[in-house]
Order: sequence, then structure tokens, then C-alpha cells
Amino acid sequence: MKKVVVGFLGSTLDRRGKTGRWDKWRPSVGVCQHEELLITRFHLLYNQKDQNLAEQVSNDIRTISPETEVVMCQLEFKNPWDFEEVFSGLLDYFNCFRFDRENEEYLLHITTGTHVIQICMFLLTEAGFFPGKLLQTGPGRRNAPPGSFDIISLDLSRYDCIAKRFTQQISDDISFLKSGIPTRNADFNRLITEVEKVTLRSSDPIFLTGPTGAGKSRLARQIFALKSERGMISGRFVEVNCAILRGDMAMSVLFGHKKGAFTGATEDRAGLLKAANKGILFLDEIGELGQDEQAMLLQAIEEKRYMPVGSDHEIESDFQLISGTNKDLKAEIVKGSFREDLFARINFWSFRLPGLSERIEDIEPNITFELQRRSKETGKLLSFNIEAKKAYLQFAAGKEGKWPANFRDLNNSIARMAILSDGNRISKGDVEKEICRLKGEWSVVATTDSDFVIANLIGHQAESALDLFDRVQLFEVIKVCQKSNNLAEAGRQLFSESRKQRQKANDSDRLRKYLQRFGITWDLLQTR
Repeated sequence: MKKVVVGFLGSTLDRRGKTGRWDKWRPSVGVCQHEELLITRFHLLYNQKDQNLAEQVSNDIRTISPETEVVMCQLEFKNPWDFEEVFSGLLDYFNCFRFDRENEEYLLHITTGTHVIQICMFLLTEAGFFPGKLLQTGPGRRNAPPGSFDIISLDLSRYDCIAKRFTQQISDDISFLKSGIPTRNADFNRLITEVEKVTLRSSDPIFLTGPTGAGKSRLARQIFALKSERGMISGRFVEVNCAILRGDMAMSVLFGHKKGAFTGATEDRAGLLKAANKGILFLDEIGELGQDEQAMLLQAIEEKRYMPVGSDHEIESDFQLISGTNKDLKAEIVKGSFREDLFARINFWSFRLPGLSERIEDIEPNITFELQRRSKETGKLLSFNIEAKKAYLQFAAGKEGKWPANFRDLNNSIARMAILSDGNRISKGDVEKEICRLKGEWSVVATTDSDFVIANLIGHQAESALDLFDRVQLFEVIKVCQKSNNLAEAGRQLFSESRKQRQKANDSDRLRKYLQRFGITWDLLQTR
């Protein structure tokens, strides 16, 4: 392969005068003095004011390397320190360059030129506009020619040490976002891998959905901590549960107010959006915001400014928004309770966190993490005995484990057993008492709360989108099914009157099709 070099004339380093210049290292000439680096063609870029020097260097290259063709190219920059001008000029130059990749290998000499020129050459090579490698040269001992050279490939996969560090850094970031919990669920791990990329590459809004207790708040805090650690943000993490914002005070809490704006406003209040400036604002249960607050929030996200209550002047706040909800906001849009334009803005990056029932394999590592966390807090090593852990895991991952608040319920359960245990070791007796308590609590909820029963089967988002008619009907069907021994028995009870009008009754098939409308199977009913 023929080697072709493109490089700028060094207006200082290449200028050694007419006499004695052969005794000193000159980067552009030195490139062609290496026996192990045979250059077929050198494209020498220069400014008009350096015309004479460019001609001298070209002649010297031809003298010491007759096989090297020197192509002089005048490239003018009014200000070689202006990034935009330099980048645009070099991009135009390379777009017109006739590359012959099958027969030629290209090297971009980055030793000469201003720092801005060197940075732009690096970026253009990294982006593929210059399809080659970087060539770095340096002086020899006592600044004597020919000096040294290094050919640098920007394909980091070629550098084992760098590749390993890069891979390890990504792994560390992902573990950090998971709070150090070695989760085993493949879908959840893939989700966190994507969250890690978004965290480090974007400042656009992040929308976290999923059932209550799935870990939305924890993930939002970890995103903030990772961005802070990398120096990407300098502000605070401000968290607010929108479900507790009611009435006139909601606007004041979020956007602030001026003194005298309303009765009781005895002094100015900055508001939470201002407090989150240069940081992250986490609005949990964003679906609970009122229409006025939604309109103001949309303006604040898009324009980075808004009007506090009672103020005549807008204030600015540049924050990244993370919002969370366990509602189906698309259904809320249909109902008219949530703005479609706001949803489009906050839904730039959307991640659904699965509930505990979808991550059964992650129950054990979460138990271990919670015990370790409490051990650090109390200064006492907390653990299960073998029989106790086996019994608890069997219950937690089995059909009796309902966990309506998901990992929040699980963590609270672990905390209770740790507190009540004797000798810092959770026994089987402690586990049996906790299981009894949980069953009693869940049985009360299950028999009185249709929303809980349905959500436990089809998920909170699907449950919240049901009409009242479908909700009432489905709840009654579920109760009959859970009391029946099989599909046929449930069907006979549910269709006891209409089946009399049919010559051939297929109650099982009718019931199966009805349940399928909601994504429910008979097997699923038996495990809930």
C-alpha cells in the first residue's frame, strides 16, 4: 500500500533558516527521513504568508526523499485559532480530496499547526471524514533529525488495555445505576445498560414508568449521582411527589412566588424549579399535576424560563427533568386530564421499570443487598440462617407472594425481620411470623380492592386504562375463577343462564376468549 501524508506546514518548527537547517529536527521534513516509513506522497498545507517557507520545505523533502511527491496546497484561515472556521475549512478540503482506499494508506500529521487545527484534525479522523490514521512525530536526541514517529489508530478495540478499561468503566457505571445490586433479570439489565448510555450522552427529559415500588425514585437518584460524579451537572437533585401538590400552593411550591402574591405570602419564595437549576428535577407521579401546573411546566422545559406567581418578570432555570408515574398517561390524555404536548416533551427517553413479579430472579440479590445496607447502618452483621432463607425465598418467589408495592414491600419486610430478630440472625420463626403478617395484610386488600386484584394480573398501566364497566365485570369474573377448580366449572357458573339458550354450550372457550381480551390465562389466575 502506498503511504500518503497530509499535514500542515510548521510555521515555527519547520523554519530553521537556510544554513544549518539539516542539523535540526524539522517535523515536516523529518516525516520523510525515516527509512521504515516510506512516503509516496505528501500533501503540504500552508498559509499564503508562508509561501517561501513552504517551497523550501518542499524542495528539502524532494532532496532527501526523491521518491516522495510533494503536493503543495494553500489553505487560508483568517484566524487559525477559530474552531468553527478551521473545522469547516478542513471539512471542505477532505470532502474534495480524492481518496483511493484500495491502493493508498492515509496518515494525518498532527504535530504541526495550532492546537485548534490539531483538535479539528483529530475530530475529523475520529468521525471518518479522513479515512486514515494519525501520525505523531517528535525530535530526536539534542533535537537532531530524523526524530521519532508514532502511527495512532483511533480504533480503540486495537488497544487491549484501553478497551478493557472502557468496558470496565461501563460495567462500573451500570452497577452504580443498580445501586451495586447484581441483578439477574436479562430484560432489566438491558434496560439499565441503555439508561447508562442516555445518562452520559443526553440531558433531555427522562420518563420512568412502572408500578409503585419498582424503583423509579432510586434510579432517578442514581442517575443524578452518576452525572454529578462525571462533572456533567453542578446543581442539586430536587425530588417532589406531585400527588401531594394540591390547590393554589402547587404553583407556589413548583414555580415560586413574589411577596404579597396571595394571602400568607409574606416573603419571596424561589420554588423547586429554581432550586434544581444546573441539576435534576425529579417529578414523581407527574400524572397528578393540575392543568395549570402542566402548562407552566411545559414552558419551563422548552424555554428554560417561567413566571413565578405574582411576578412581572420571568426567571431562568436550566435543569434536566426526570418524571415518573404508575399511571397510563396516554389514557389520561384521552380523558383530558393530561396535556398531550407535555407528554410529548417529557417522553423523550422512556423506560418502563418492571415490577417484582416480572423479576423473580432478582429477589435474592435484593434481599442480600438490603441486609448489607442495614448491616452498615447498624454496625451489626445481619443474616438469615439457612432454613429461614430457604423458606422466605420460597414464599417470596411463589404464588403466595403478592407484593403489591413490589420491591418497596420486599425491602420493608426484610427490615422488619432484621429488627425483630434475636442475635442479628433471622430465624425460621421470624420468617414464619412475617409471612403470616404479610398474608393477613394482603388478604384484606385482595378482598376489598378490585384495582389491586386486576393490576396484580394485568399490570398497573393496563388496569388504569380500563373503563369502570370493564373493571367491575372483570373483577367479578376473576373472583368466580379463583374459587373454581377449573375453567369449565367457572364457565358453567358464569354462563348459567345463557347456556340454556344454546344447543351446544362451550363455556370454557367463551371464558377463555373473554380473559384473553385482557391478556389473562387460567394458569396466571392460579398463581395470583
